[in-house]
Amino acid sequence: MEANPYDRNCPSRRLLDRIGDRWTVLVVGILSEGPTRFGEIARQIDGISQKMLTQTLRKLEADGIVSRRAYPEVPPRVEYSLTDAGRSLQEPLKALESWAREHFELLDSIEV
Repeated sequence: MEANPYDRNCPSRRLLDRIGDRWTVLVVGILSEGPTRFGEIARQIDGISQKMLTQTLRKLEADGIVSRRAYPEVPPRVEYSLTDAGRSLQEPLKALESWAREHFELLDSIEV
């Protein structure tokens, strides 16, 4: 079977939907710097709720893009990092971020 993201039933479409999610782009951007704790991710992404960050991290972990490492300490410490698949997303998502930084003025002409 060949992947076809234009087919709504193709797994590649679901993966593309996940990667295109606004929170995913930002979480991958943060994790590009290295392993990061939940609270630090939340502090860096203005406007994300704890619930949405939790959901995003769980989905990315289930998709094999993010790994979660819990340390047996008191208090518990958990770090998130990119898997090999997640690291392979860095370059295309960084390009998207750069494009957004260069063209943010376009929003003045777009009705929200």
